[in-house]
Amino acid sequence: MLPPHRSLELTGRDAERDALDQLVAAVCSGESRALVLSGEAGVGKTALMDHLAAQAYRGQVVRVSGVQSEMELAFAALHQVCAPALGLLDRLPAPQAEALRTVFGISAGPPPDMFLIGLGVLSLLAEAAVDQPLLCLVDDQQWLDRCSAQILSFVARRLGAESLGLVFATREVGPILQGLPEYQIGGLRDADARSLLDAVLTVPIDAQVRDQLVAEAHGNPLALLELPRGLTPAQLAGGFGLPGASGIEESFVQRVTAMPAETRRLLLLAAAEPSGDDALVRRAAVRLGIDPQAAAPATDAGLAEFANRIRFRHPLVRSAAYCSASAAEQREVHQALAAETDAEADPDRRAWHRAQGAAGPDEEIAEELERSAGRAQARSGFAATAAFLQRSAALTIDPVKRAGRALAAAQAELQTGAFDSAAELLAMAEGEQLSELQRARADLVHAQLAFLTNRGNDAPQLMLKAARRLEKVDVVLARTTYLDALSAAIFAGHLATPDGDVLAVAQEAAAAPQPAVTRSVDLLLEGSALYYRDGYAASAPTLHKALAGFGPGLSVEEELQLLWMAATTALRLWDGDRWAELSRRHVQLVRQTGVLSDVALALTSLAYVSVFAGDLEAAASLTDEAEAANEVTGGKLAPYGRLALAAFRGDRSETLALAEATKRDGSRRGEGIGVAFADWASAVLANGLGRYQDALDAAQRSAEDRSIILVHSELVEAAVRTGAIDTAHRAAQTLQEMATATGTDWALGVSARCRAMVTAGETAEGLYREAITHLEKTALKVELARAQLLYGEWLRRERRRTDAREYLRTAHSGFEAMGLAGFADRARRELQAAGGTARKRVVPTRTELTAQEAQIARMARDGLSNPEIATRLFISARTVQYHLRKVFSKLEIASRSQLDQVLPR
Repeated sequence: MLPPHRSLELTGRDAERDALDQLVAAVCSGESRALVLSGEAGVGKTALMDHLAAQAYRGQVVRVSGVQSEMELAFAALHQVCAPALGLLDRLPAPQAEALRTVFGISAGPPPDMFLIGLGVLSLLAEAAVDQPLLCLVDDQQWLDRCSAQILSFVARRLGAESLGLVFATREVGPILQGLPEYQIGGLRDADARSLLDAVLTVPIDAQVRDQLVAEAHGNPLALLELPRGLTPAQLAGGFGLPGASGIEESFVQRVTAMPAETRRLLLLAAAEPSGDDALVRRAAVRLGIDPQAAAPATDAGLAEFANRIRFRHPLVRSAAYCSASAAEQREVHQALAAETDAEADPDRRAWHRAQGAAGPDEEIAEELERSAGRAQARSGFAATAAFLQRSAALTIDPVKRAGRALAAAQAELQTGAFDSAAELLAMAEGEQLSELQRARADLVHAQLAFLTNRGNDAPQLMLKAARRLEKVDVVLARTTYLDALSAAIFAGHLATPDGDVLAVAQEAAAAPQPAVTRSVDLLLEGSALYYRDGYAASAPTLHKALAGFGPGLSVEEELQLLWMAATTALRLWDGDRWAELSRRHVQLVRQTGVLSDVALALTSLAYVSVFAGDLEAAASLTDEAEAANEVTGGKLAPYGRLALAAFRGDRSETLALAEATKRDGSRRGEGIGVAFADWASAVLANGLGRYQDALDAAQRSAEDRSIILVHSELVEAAVRTGAIDTAHRAAQTLQEMATATGTDWALGVSARCRAMVTAGETAEGLYREAITHLEKTALKVELARAQLLYGEWLRRERRRTDAREYLRTAHSGFEAMGLAGFADRARRELQAAGGTARKRVVPTRTELTAQEAQIARMARDGLSNPEIATRLFISARTVQYHLRKVFSKLEIASRSQLDQVLPR
């Protein structure tokens, strides 16, 4: 660990010091803290960081600073943060350790997911803080390489109880740090500014001059220290020749340009090499013929220190030294640095210097940058990949190669979320004469941009455009793109553009060229297109065949690409067992591979399986996990899991609030399916509470989206209760057609239940019994209990009260056990009307546990280790341990083995 810097005297910063001292005290007591110090250049952020480092006398301190010229060297700052702790990698879960080894070039491996890297860094720093608290200080965060900035922000948001502090200093809080605790560092008060100025002046000063300097500095400490340096003692005393209000930067430029020519060249050379490697700079200086004694004037003037590591007085000095030079002078020093950088040990830094030293297009350097991009991508450094490719494209002479490199850079920027930059690179590529394949790739990037930025709307149409072009050059990729277009159209729902709605996409997809070998993706595409184009019965055989193809023969990449659509297809086919199996496989795979961008969607699918199985506690845990994934990835997925839970629990206020927010947000972003799901959840809620007109209105709106097949049973129930018999008959007929086509017990059971509701006499009773028989063969306890409730209600209305009580009591007990309060109350009222009694189940309360404590306790009860829980919840294992200690204390138990007794399944 680096030793703490010497604390500077801080004039007028009592409040700031108190806040920082409290942070250090919290970290030293076992807590974790993140903080952003924001303020203009020179306001004193670095001095406050010095104070922090000096206060952390009981712990460890790691300090890094962003360097503007190093912004696109992937993970450069992160490596500095983690380097002292790399010996602890073996303590981490294997996937996290391997991710960090790959990122830092310790071993080779496939590109790890950015969020798996983030979890690895969190775990590594937590391990480093086991014996002594650890304080990580990141100065000039605005100049960190983007990969490091993203990972360190991720870590800051997931801190818990690791004895770890992470403090950033930055000029402005950008999107990466948005939402973290912030302390804005303002200028000094006039009285404090005068005191600071008086403390550093060595000659008398005219009062008017002092007031002018204080006014011009606007309370900026660095300005108060630097502006007087441009004035002679006579000027300070008499007030003549005051500098203009050109600011601190200009003051540093003036001081740099006042240096001897050789010293200016040496300062430029040092400013161009962000590593501060004194040996490298001295070798380059020899190559340029710079006198070794040229450093002395800069050192004497306090501009820079030349030792084992070169340090500038302030980042603005580095900026002044570099920006005050001409373009030719800048190229000269970069060429010298490239020549002296070891091509084997640091090929990427050498390539970057060569690129900065190029006066014009150079294919050799462009190819070297392209190789650097490949290495960056192998480490998941997509921001660096894009930067290398962007510069490579700029240096490329051949227009076809230039377009290809710009397109590759745009795709890398998409992966980092830099959508504006991706759009600029895309425009650069499209300014060239593109090949047919490149045009198709450009169309695909356009479509992906549209989908990622507004979740629907015009994305399906743009994907169709790309798929059409791909038909001529790559049929396999074209068909995959058609399936992506169909998925985007499903998400867009009724909010899609006219030519990009699900029917239009299905019609085009159905006419796509056939591949030489039929794959699962082809069958999924064909069957899904048939569903939206020709109806349920026409699609069912092909979709069944597509699902049968999911097995050991698929690669991990193919499974990850197709599992969400496959699980959705199983649901559409009312195949509960396959739905559960594919959803579990999806969750298992994203956890194993660390592809966290898919985690929220996979967990939501499995949460719905759990809801219909009547395990609302498991569904709640999965939903919590999905929301944690959504938070750390910045995902925009609607709260589908939370909606279903609230609706089936009968929580009217929460369901309606969630539904309203989902519809508002979905309409804004173009996620029409979210709007339809919100209406479906509202219909479930209202049917459970017996508010049938509300249920009918919501179900009718939801049924307009053909992707929501579950709504038809809600529509039948609500329509029958409100006397809308024609509507009920049509919905029941739709369900019967589905059941006939797919033949699963789930479909046959729900269809029979709904047909019974629109039938009378012995026929109705037979259908109710048939529904119960089919649903008893499934794991879908909610559907079975609803069939028992409806049959009991029918029996009561037929004046068969004894028979009714049997089914109503069974339904009531089932709903109570599952936690479906709305349906349970409805069953209880019906049972009482039939002359029966039902005691309301007393649910043991665990109000002492917080939501996160309860979630961690459930996972520990189910056999997960601390590292496994930490991985799922995106926190450190030490935070899990901290929460479990609190759980044991609150529940008055001593070990994990007792959790099963106090937290019944």
